[in-house]
Amino acid sequence: MFWKFDLHTTSHIDQLLDREDVTLRELMEEDDVLQECKAQNRRLLLFLSQDHCMQELVSLITTEPPADLEERSRFKFPNIACELLTSDVSIINDKLGGEESLLEMLYRFLEQDPPLNPLLASFFSKTIGNLIARKTEQVITFLKKKEGFIGLVLKHIDASAMMDLLLRLISCVEPAPLRQEVLHWLNEEKLVQRLTELIHTGKDEERQSNASQTLCDIIRLSRDQANQMQENMEADPLLAVLESQESVAGLLKNMFEGERSEASIVNGTQVLLTLLETRRLEGLMDLYSQGYERSYTVNSSILNAIEPHLKDFQQLLLDPPKKSAILTTVGVLEQPLGNARLHVARLVAALLQTSAPSICQELCNLSTMDLLLDLFFKYSWNNFLHFQVELCVAAILNHPSSEERDPQTSIHNALVAHLFQKCQLVQRILDAWEENDKIQAEGGTRRGNMGHLTRISNMVVQNLEKGPVQAQITDLIKELPEDCRGRWESFVDETLRETNRRNTVELVSTHNMHSSSEDDDMESPFPNDLSLQQAFSDYQIQQMTANFVDQFGFNDEEFIKVLYDLLPIPSQQMCVCAQANAAAFEACCKERIRQFDDAEEEEDIWEEKEMNYATQAKSRTR
Repeated sequence: MFWKFDLHTTSHIDQLLDREDVTLRELMEEDDVLQECKAQNRRLLLFLSQDHCMQELVSLITTEPPADLEERSRFKFPNIACELLTSDVSIINDKLGGEESLLEMLYRFLEQDPPLNPLLASFFSKTIGNLIARKTEQVITFLKKKEGFIGLVLKHIDASAMMDLLLRLISCVEPAPLRQEVLHWLNEEKLVQRLTELIHTGKDEERQSNASQTLCDIIRLSRDQANQMQENMEADPLLAVLESQESVAGLLKNMFEGERSEASIVNGTQVLLTLLETRRLEGLMDLYSQGYERSYTVNSSILNAIEPHLKDFQQLLLDPPKKSAILTTVGVLEQPLGNARLHVARLVAALLQTSAPSICQELCNLSTMDLLLDLFFKYSWNNFLHFQVELCVAAILNHPSSEERDPQTSIHNALVAHLFQKCQLVQRILDAWEENDKIQAEGGTRRGNMGHLTRISNMVVQNLEKGPVQAQITDLIKELPEDCRGRWESFVDETLRETNRRNTVELVSTHNMHSSSEDDDMESPFPNDLSLQQAFSDYQIQQMTANFVDQFGFNDEEFIKVLYDLLPIPSQQMCVCAQANAAAFEACCKERIRQFDDAEEEEDIWEEKEMNYATQAKSRTR
């Protein structure tokens, strides 16, 4: 056995600790100091937990290193100090969390003038975050006594580490009663309102972005934890404020007050989109599942606050914040779409998914879909926009009909009619397709939105055959002018069918297929069997599907349904046949192995034989 030779060597750290004059810096120079700390080297831990050592460690992570040091080594000791303080060793946690003087040293880091050194800010945040998780009561009590704590954190919110610190306060406090106490404290400090105020035209863009991301993370964390809470548990006060009509209205006021900026529009819309979120991927499942009944509702207060500002978002689509021309791979774009208009499109898609009658009515009155379709065809290379417009169309077509639901939803029928009559969806599809064919016939490039246009066309056809608004769409198609109706029928029967055929690859069968190239003449124990490669790819998809299902909690049938509709047609075919081809893959593998098993009658290469050496060697030319 290995251990009987006693090859274990004593760490050099133990030799250093034998010296009475050893310093903390000398120990930190050792490569294995962190390893020894985590391995509970008692002599090392006793040395590190001394007052002067702890003070020096805290000082290292909160004090800017001298600027004259070499850049590579400037933050070497601060980094090691942070790792030692957060090594999750009880004696260090007890010392750091129990000594108020050490906590005061840490806290003074926040009292510096901005901007903070981002690396030191990350060390500080990691250390405090570790204490919040391990010495919760002591640290929370200390921070609550500091009246200006939240103000100082928000003062430095341009450092992403401060955002992480706030989220640790919300998510890492246990047990539940103490966590609820912390949430009430943060609510009393008006954390949500103060973060919302930072999303304003006059604020620094980095501060706006981090404030927006913090609010989004608070929403998601609070909703996740609310789903796990017992029924008798108190509601999250931060989430209640965020979902209130007053809070959403305040956010929208900040976004549109004064001179509009892209940063405030984008960051504010990110928060609105998060408020409209439900279980991840559930929205996409709804859009692509025919007749799928939603099992969730969006808080009406959010929608009530957004509705009066729909005209402001409409104005953004017409007159976005000014942007300079940009050079793209297809030429100079004089007026880029811009992030603001893209986020408005995302918001409209999310609002349509809620199926709120008043929202649908207002969008119909404003002709927002007509404007989005204009942008869809104008910016033919912006696939981010194309996808959002496709989601909008899907939300309208896949909505359950008014006969199946509350009579109030009859407004949705007006939205469907608006899509085909005012927006002239069918005519736009036909005109765009013919124009693209003309461009390609002249040697031009196929337009970048043709893939999404194909999907939208298939969506219309599918809903004509079977769907919640099948009868209404059928009537609307019949109302088209005769020439347009004839063009549509010809397009569906010929052009679209041929496009779908080209987009579909014929599945490779499981029998051996050989290339017609000269490689056929080459002998190999493993022939170029394409079916084996195909089966292997499908087998991989099957395994990935299983992993995804386990991670996100879908059952196989639900996930395959979502995946089938979201993937391109070739990938759909692979996904559908994954299980069948997995069996083919295993069969091919067994066949290869059997070939070796059947070789028993062949010559045994390991059998001892007399060796004869050739007396002549064949000459070779260089």
